[in-house]
Parts: sequence; C-alpha cells; structure tokens
Amino acid sequence: MDASHSHRHPVFCTVVPPHLLDKIAQSVDPARAAAARRTLELDASNRVRRQLAVLPPAGDGPSETPRRTIYDAQHHTRLPGKKVRGEGEDVSKDVSVNRAYAGLGATFELYLKAYGRHSIDGSGLPLDATVHYDRLYNNAFWDGSRMVFGDGDGDLFLDFTVSVDVIGHELTHGVTQHTANLAYHDQPGALNESMSDVFGSLIKQYSLNQTAEEADWLIGAGLLGPAVDSGMALRSMKAPGTAYEDDELGKDPQPATMDGYVRTSRDNGGVHINSGIPNHAFYIAASELGGKAWERTGQIWYDTLTGGELTPEAGFADFARLTVAAAVARYGEGGAEHQALQKAWSAVGLG
Repeated sequence: MDASHSHRHPVFCTVVPPHLLDKIAQSVDPARAAAARRTLELDASNRVRRQLAVLPPAGDGPSETPRRTIYDAQHHTRLPGKKVRGEGEDVSKDVSVNRAYAGLGATFELYLKAYGRHSIDGSGLPLDATVHYDRLYNNAFWDGSRMVFGDGDGDLFLDFTVSVDVIGHELTHGVTQHTANLAYHDQPGALNESMSDVFGSLIKQYSLNQTAEEADWLIGAGLLGPAVDSGMALRSMKAPGTAYEDDELGKDPQPATMDGYVRTSRDNGGVHINSGIPNHAFYIAASELGGKAWERTGQIWYDTLTGGELTPEAGFADFARLTVAAAVARYGEGGAEHQALQKAWSAVGLG
C-alpha cells in the first residue's frame, strides 16, 4: 500500500498508555493526580482533533539524509511552536532539542541502512518534532505528521526526549500509517503498537550496536522519575508484565502469551496491553537467532509490514502466518529463521 493511499487511519498515538495515567489520576498526591488528569484531557482532545486532520503530503523523493526541524512549544499546546533547530544547524543549548534531533536521526538511519527505506513514508518525508509541550505533560505522541514531547512532571516521569526507543516507537507509527495501515483497535491496534515497540527497540539497539543478547528489550527505560519506587520502564518485550509494579503506577498489565489476552473496551480494546504478545514473540525469535536483531528478525517483520499482504484489520494469527511466510520467502524453508519463528509463535500460543 503506497503513501498516497487515501484511506489511511488517522491515528493519534501516545507512548504512555491511558491505563497508566488513569491509575496516577487516582493518586492521593494532588499534584500527581492533577498532572495525570491534565495529560489525559489533552490526549483526548488531541485524539479528536487528529481525526479531523489532513495528512501531510508525501516527501519529495528519496534522500540519503534526513530533513529534521525541531520546534519549541514553550510550554503551550499550539503546534508546531517556534522553530529552534533545522537540519545541519548548530547544536542547541537546550538538551531536549538536541535529543529530539538525534532521535529523529537515529530513526532515519535504521530505516535507511537496514531496510533501504527513505524516511517514514519511503519518499523522504521531512521529520518534524516539537519539544516542551504544555507544562507537566506526562507523555509524547505522534499526531500523524510530527512528534511531540512533554517534559514530564520531574516526579513520576522525566523529559520524554530521553529514550531514543520512545522516539523510534512514535515515528514507527508513521511507517505503519504509510504501509500496512493497521487499524487502531483490538488486535490490529495491538499489532500497530507492537510494530512501534519492535522498531523502537531496534533503533535503540542499532544506535548502541547491541546484539539481541546485550539489549535490555525495555521500552522507555530512563523515563520513570525519582518518585517511582519499583519500575524499570513502560514495557518489557523480554518479560511482558514486569516493567513496573509501583504504588503510583500500579502493575504492568501486559500478557506475554494468548493465555493472558485481555478483553477490554478501554484503550481501543487494550492496544497497549495485548501488544505484549507479539512483542514477546519478536523477542523470542530474535534471541533464538542471536546476533543483531534488526538484521534477520527485524527484516522479516519489516517485510511483513511493507509487503502488501498485511491488511488493516489483520489479527495476531494473520500476522504470525505472514511472518512465517516472509521468513520462508527470504531465507528458505526449514532454515534457522523459519524454525525460530515457528518456535516464537508457538511459545506465545499462536503456533
């Protein structure tokens, strides 16, 4: 499906899921509860606005270099804000600006070097980001045309530019939007979220030159603030359900297998919860194959996402079947890749 496809889903995606903010909104600490409620309200209004938005035009052709522009919302909510750094311009005095710029570059680089993809639409789409969105805003989001980062409250969450995997996660929603166009509800929505976690993690691994064994497989490590007593990150691909267990955040609800699949009407049918299942399958396959996870396992996932067979309403079983087919098509039947995928999907209950 090409970038000109006119029925692309107008997805608005946040990195901190609503169930986590809902829990914090019930905090006995009034400041924490207020920040969470404010974040939820902004996310809800942005989601509605996103459905009415016009998608950005495609990029004007393949380029070997990104075209990044960073803006500063100056603690307001009007986007994009004031332009503070363009492509190739000097380093800013503002570390959030520089981290956002670097994260957009790291994302561009993985897609180009590993998969030959020119920016997120495949046609050189400029990469825009806005930092310092609102005050005490505990989230980051992709609004269909740009990345937007809050500064966090400094208490439960730190500045959202600190995790390159979070930047990669959000921009990958753009890749999905321009390719398989997975609908943002129930299993296709959980696949949409999982794609972002997978490639977000791969962007981090690529930038650190880590093997599957060396990687932490966490999404948002470094984001949790000093007030979180027991938590490592927002999600764990290696062990879904173990990323945090904290008085303020609650317990990570992600299942690792279909036995724990959560049926809910919240969060578009649990898109941030059930994504743990395909996430875990990717982790198992990558660990089974070893080496650099973006090379073989990542290539299979990329082939599946961009191959044209994955429909917008695809479920987990459809996706599993297509990844196995992609592995066979690229690497041959019965080989290590084929076996690793069969093992991974069986382990999560989708064999």
